[in-house]
Amino acid sequence: MGKVRAIATRKKTRAPMTLVHEASVTFANGVGDDSRGKKRNNRQVTVLTQEGWEEASTELEQNLEWTTRRANIFITGLNLENSEGKFLKIGTSLLKITGELVPCNRMDEQIDGLTNALAKNWRGGVTCAIEEEGYLKAGDSVSIVDQGGA
Repeated sequence: MGKVRAIATRKKTRAPMTLVHEASVTFANGVGDDSRGKKRNNRQVTVLTQEGWEEASTELEQNLEWTTRRANIFITGLNLENSEGKFLKIGTSLLKITGELVPCNRMDEQIDGLTNALAKNWRGGVTCAIEEEGYLKAGDSVSIVDQGGA
């Protein structure tokens, strides 16, 4: 079982990430009022593991803030590599993992080499679609579950 380490949202594309202690997870707005959270694709919510982020940071020999990745939820204790089609129970919400959060050139705009460092072993995290709305907060447990939360 994993744990939510932190939560972040942004008001618009390319806006700075804002850390929040807790947030609603809704079909209309994703996590909080995140600009990428609209239900128009399979990338309503993004999840990054502490373990993957630390591996990428170590490879770059830098101590990077996780919000550099621009993900919504930072977790620890679960391996999400090759987890497409599985479900994450986070707080009272249920998310379907829709794929790898493939790193883009925006990462290299911030830190040279970050795109390649994140491209290995799904270090860049996962994209998710909301299956069940809910609420989450830092410290909540995170688990991979069967559809329906069982």
